[in-house]
Amino acid sequence: MSNYEMLERLQVLRRRLHQAAEERGSLTDPIVLAISEEADQLIVVLQHQQREKRVGSITKQGPLSR
Repeated sequence: MSNYEMLERLQVLRRRLHQAAEERGSLTDPIVLAISEEADQLIVVLQHQQREKRVGSITKQGPLSR
């Protein structure tokens, strides 16, 4: 899945999470928690990719090029 697709998926999950929380009336409802967990996993992947990109950029430039 591309970075763009992951960001789009995250937006969909955010909308679903909001809707489910309103419909269920609880943030601890199993369905709300499942959506939240999926979003959390996706956020971790995106953050990991961003960190790798930053580290790769710094490594290519060398420590004195900052």
